[in-house]
Amino acid sequence: MKILIASTPLTGHLNPLLAIGRILIAEGHELAFLSGSVLRSRIEAIGAKFHALPKGADYDLHDFDSVAPELKTMAPGLDWLRVALERMFVDPVPAQHEGLQQVLRAFPADIVIGDDMFFGVVPMLLGPQSKRPSIALCGTSILHWRREDGAPNFAGLPPATTQEQRDEYAAIASQHDTFVYQPVADRLNRSLQKLGVGPLSMTLLESLVDLADTHLQLTVPSFEFPRDMPPSVRFVGTPPIIPKQVAPPSWAHELDGSRKVVLVTQGTLANHNFGLLIGPTLAALANEPDLLVVATAGGRPVEAIPGPIPRNARLAQYLPFEWMLPRADVLVTNGGYGSVNQALSFGLPLVGAGLTEDKADVNARVAWSGVGINLATNQPTPQALREAVRAVLDKPDYRLRAKRMADEFGGIDTRSEILRIVGQLAHRPTAEADLPRRQANAVRQLEPQLAGPVSKSRVSIQ
Repeated sequence: MKILIASTPLTGHLNPLLAIGRILIAEGHELAFLSGSVLRSRIEAIGAKFHALPKGADYDLHDFDSVAPELKTMAPGLDWLRVALERMFVDPVPAQHEGLQQVLRAFPADIVIGDDMFFGVVPMLLGPQSKRPSIALCGTSILHWRREDGAPNFAGLPPATTQEQRDEYAAIASQHDTFVYQPVADRLNRSLQKLGVGPLSMTLLESLVDLADTHLQLTVPSFEFPRDMPPSVRFVGTPPIIPKQVAPPSWAHELDGSRKVVLVTQGTLANHNFGLLIGPTLAALANEPDLLVVATAGGRPVEAIPGPIPRNARLAQYLPFEWMLPRADVLVTNGGYGSVNQALSFGLPLVGAGLTEDKADVNARVAWSGVGINLATNQPTPQALREAVRAVLDKPDYRLRAKRMADEFGGIDTRSEILRIVGQLAHRPTAEADLPRRQANAVRQLEPQLAGPVSKSRVSIQ
């Protein structure tokens, strides 16, 4: 079977798709990848054929200066979110769509698999299903679907428990619609019109969940706020970590169980300033002799980590997570979705501190599910970090909840689920009965006020 995987050129989006790609290649499927040139070597390392995105989409999104330099200095908030969505994800849509069509002409794939922010598939999803391959999208971030309490995504809000909270969330949602989602929708719909499709009938993020033939959410149900969801959504756990990408560090022997191990990371995207989390964590735990603090720089030089470096700290540019996570006792993270789910699959409790991208929502889920503490800030103080790490280490409830979450991950055979779903998609007949919904999505105007649910229909996950 021929399968095309399309990835936003970001490591956090690519990594789970690489893991899925390895599963598919091991089953004998022929694989092609469409992504940014900067990721070529990592894609070819798994045995897939690489295709570069066309100019206009072939970005290195780890370098904000090349796409939206203002994001580096903008404070977290609605303006940051709007600019990030527009510049990093919406503006590349025409070029992404062109890249898909170019590859599919030379490589007539049976299935296209993309991450949930690769919006270049939208024109195909809005067009006739009979003229495109089956399309599966992978939830490499929080589930982008409307909530029953009306809270918007990316606001870091836990489920409402009172009417007062629901009223407050409605007001916040109205702000998000006015200052983020309506401008982003207008910008995208102008591009879609030039491509002869659209406009979208709901917010951009929800549209991909609704329109995809299958939406593979890379987590377990207990780490997602409860709500009714489209039948496209399938929880498939977290893909296995690609092993042996880097060797264990020279100090690996020190993780011998004599001290509790605190792992701290700012991931591979929001790591331009290690003074936000890694530096404060090292300072917070410098005088804790029973702790060994391990910091990974997510690919950046360790020299960028601010000093002085405490005696109980160990640094690495990269760490093999399949080796590291079983040896850690707590993860301090800014809230990267992939690393949080990987940690939970090992039963590792967390301390979260991050507000940019999807991190406020990820950390809100950490606290809501009871697997850790959300400090709800982008730059926690050393005192707050010390108290949170000690609480997670010393109070058994956090580890117990994380262990239960790990058991839930263990109950999902991610490899078998992915292969089963891919097999279903490959033999999917043209869904004539489904065309009216898709045609409606292509012609209905986006409602000007989105304070409440756009669609009244609700279906439960099956």
